[in-house]
Amino acid sequence: MSRTTPFASPLLLGFDTMEKTLERISKASDGYPPYNIERMQADRLSGEPERLRITLAVAGFSEDELDVSTEENQLLIRGRQVEQSERDYLYRGIAARQFQRIFVLADGMQVLGAILKNGLLSVDLIRPEPNRMVKKINISVSQ
Repeated sequence: MSRTTPFASPLLLGFDTMEKTLERISKASDGYPPYNIERMQADRLSGEPERLRITLAVAGFSEDELDVSTEENQLLIRGRQVEQSERDYLYRGIAARQFQRIFVLADGMQVLGAILKNGLLSVDLIRPEPNRMVKKINISVSQ
């Protein structure tokens, strides 16, 4: 039995990498840390690009324990808490854990910066309007 995918259509050429990315993301999402994605208000009349903000709940993580980077068309946010062995817990309900969140970015998306405040990590992005390109393809005649 062969497996058919939405990207198996002969009309969709070169989308095999997108299919692999979607498979990887579906396997990697465990729900931690929780996050929001919001559209920021932009003045469309002035021609400003659309702005988005991803906010992750990272209470207990310091700036040094967080890493925000882009790799190809992906935004990677990693957190790794360092165990503090000098503490003597009577009860420990908050585990030091690590995480990795991956967001796939559309072509042209740009990361403006990241801010850590009150246990929330906010990453701001912009999506500039894509340039519309029309290219005439010459047809050569062979005999």
